[in-house]
Order: sequence, then structure tokens, then C-alpha cells
Amino acid sequence: MMHKFAQAVELESNPHAVGESYVAQIPRISIQAFCETAELSHAVQSAAADRRMAKAHVKVQMGGIVAAIEAYTGAPTPNVILIEHNGSGTELIDGLDKLSECCDAGTKVVIVGRLNDIVLYRELVRRGISDYVMSPLSALDVVRSVSNLFNAPDAEPVGRVIAVIGAKGGVGASTVAHNVAFSIARDLALDTVIADLDLPFGTAGLDFNQDPPQGIADAVFSPDRVDSAYIDRLLSKCTDHLSLLASPATLEREYDFSGESFDPVIDAMRSSIPYIVLDLPHLWTGWAKRTLIGADEVLLVTTPDLASLRNAKNLFDFVRSARPNDRPPLYLLNQVGVPKRPEVRAVDFAKALDAQPIAAIPFDPQIFGTAANNGQMIAEVNPANKISETFLGVAKALTGRAEAKKEKTDFLSPLLAKLRGLKK
Repeated sequence: MMHKFAQAVELESNPHAVGESYVAQIPRISIQAFCETAELSHAVQSAAADRRMAKAHVKVQMGGIVAAIEAYTGAPTPNVILIEHNGSGTELIDGLDKLSECCDAGTKVVIVGRLNDIVLYRELVRRGISDYVMSPLSALDVVRSVSNLFNAPDAEPVGRVIAVIGAKGGVGASTVAHNVAFSIARDLALDTVIADLDLPFGTAGLDFNQDPPQGIADAVFSPDRVDSAYIDRLLSKCTDHLSLLASPATLEREYDFSGESFDPVIDAMRSSIPYIVLDLPHLWTGWAKRTLIGADEVLLVTTPDLASLRNAKNLFDFVRSARPNDRPPLYLLNQVGVPKRPEVRAVDFAKALDAQPIAAIPFDPQIFGTAANNGQMIAEVNPANKISETFLGVAKALTGRAEAKKEKTDFLSPLLAKLRGLKK
């Protein structure tokens, strides 16, 4: 911690003092800068063009911390917020307290200022600021500051893995996974990859109207080659923030995998991609079990029938016991309201699973059929449809964006542990 402050002081007298040190590539994240001077604005824009920032989405605007507070009141925050502040320390602290009320969990905040004050720095650390750097900054200084947030030895992996699985075949789990991933990418502006793990029969390529020559099979069968750069070459771009790691969907070979077969692929994606949605097939193998347990979030898709209820109960109990320190899995009811079909009530699901469903998606063959045949998502077919809003709500629940506004977020908490360690 003190080393970072010393480095900041060194940069004030010599902005290029650490310019020759290695700067690691920045992962696929979103960054928004709120500048007060044209100099920093230019530096950030130049940094966005640096080769190490090729995967990042960067947005620059003026207005400092006041503009940041206005921008995120009621709106999701990006992975990194960079704020320039040239006023007093008291104004900065007051502004950060207001920003914390609307800052999403996991967002990292970097402050750029001119105050060489160790007392202020300690106060910023106490509030969880990820970094404080002294101006002026060059483009490389900006790249380095962001890179250090994600490439330090003790930095948490940038990516979160969401596993989506059906309680039985035909419940629409793939359709849900694809639409939720689309909503995370489009509506929340978070870089996302949908990985189709159903290698022989996957439908992600069809649903997104993509036919890439390479995909997840190339990575699984070549584990020695897998790293973030290799995965990046296999991705098929669907939208600005959404990419697809497609399955071959062919029967030319057998797909028998060991329990650890998908680990290198998932680890490589986790190291550089903010959100990874795994479209898991309905089967029970060593690798499927391992993937489900290892995910950060689990979403179970079920239909309102007895077989789905039984399977959902089994899956819920297994995941809860296998992940005692994680949030319980979430589930939703799909294809609700099929004409003339007797259905198990939502209240019966809630009683059996001891949890309420996060959503109930009505049976609507017209809109889902149109979307499937056109290779589109529901929000593309009819953005005003309530089902699109449902998918957005599920996306917010899985990413924590819904809860983030309900409590003051200590967005510098990762550094508090470091500070406590220095005091010992």
C-alpha cells in the first residue's frame, strides 16, 4: 500500500519513472473515465488505442466526480471507474461517499489527483478506493494503473461463471441461457461469452445465426494450447459485448471427456472475460458435475410438471450441499400456461425447494418460434414484450446488479485486508 503511494509521489516528479516496467494486457472489461482536464481526457483516449487495451471498452467524458454520481444514479456501473479530481480532499471524500450509494458491487474506482497527502490517501484506502495516482498521467500510466487492478498477484479473477442447466430435456434451458447472456451484454453493457457445452447437439450457433469454423471443441481437444489469446481467436462475435464459443453440433466423433476436460477452457475465459454463461446439456457426467459445482452462479430451468419438480429437487439439494459457502442456486419456471396441460403450481415448487422462483416465463410459441427460426433473441423480435423484461430481471439477479443499488457498497474493500495486514 505504501509502495503505491511512494510510486505516486515518484510519478509526480517524473511521470516516466516506471515507464519501462512490464504492463500486462487488460482483460475484456468496461472502463469509464470522468475527467476535469483536457490533458487527462486525451491521455485516456490515447490509452484506449494502446494494444494492451484492445479488449477493453473505454468511454471518456468530462465532469469529474459530480458527473460520475449523476451518471450512475439508477444505472449500472462498469468494471472500472476512473475519476479525476483537482479540488480539495474534503470535496473528494464527500463525493465518494455519495458515489458509494449507487456503485455496483465489484466495481473498481481509480482516483487521479494532484494532492500529495498521505492522510488523504489513507482515508481513500479506508473507503476502498482501488488506486490513487498523481497527475499528470501519460497514456501508458493510465494503461498501467488499470492493468495493475487485474494482474496483481492477489487480484481476483475478472470473470464470473454462470452455469445454466435444465431440470430435464426440453425445458428450454438453452433458450433461457442465450437470452440471459444477450441481456447481460446488451442491457447491462457487460462483455459476455456464451459457451455451448452441448458439443453434439448444441443450438447456440442456430440461435445466434452463427456458423463459426472453430469453437469450443477445438479448445477442449487441445488443452495444451488453451490460454486467453487462443480462446479469443475461437470466439465468434455476436454483438458489441457478446461473443459465442460455439459447439460443433456434429456426430463425426464421440465426445467422451474426463472430469477436468473443461477446466482449462473455463479458467482461460475467467481470466479475461467479465461474464461467462455456460449452456450445460442435461446429462450427469463427471465433467458436468464438476462444472456445475465450480460455477459462481447456478441457474436451474424447469417446467411446471412432476418430473421437473423431482429433478429440480435433486439438483437443488446436490448443489446446496456441494457449495455450502455459496449462494443457493436460482431457478425459474419456463413454459408456464400450456393450454389444457395440468401443471404443478409455483407454490408447490417453492415448498419443495424451499426457495421462490426468480421468474416465471409464459408459454408463447409464437414469439419463441419466430426467434428460433430467425436466429434472434426475444428482445430482437419484440423489445417491448414482457418476456424481454423478465430476461433482464434474471440477468440482473445473476450478476448482482439488482442488489447492488439496495445497499451502500464499500467498493474499496479488497484493499482493506491489505491495510490490516500492514498494521499487524
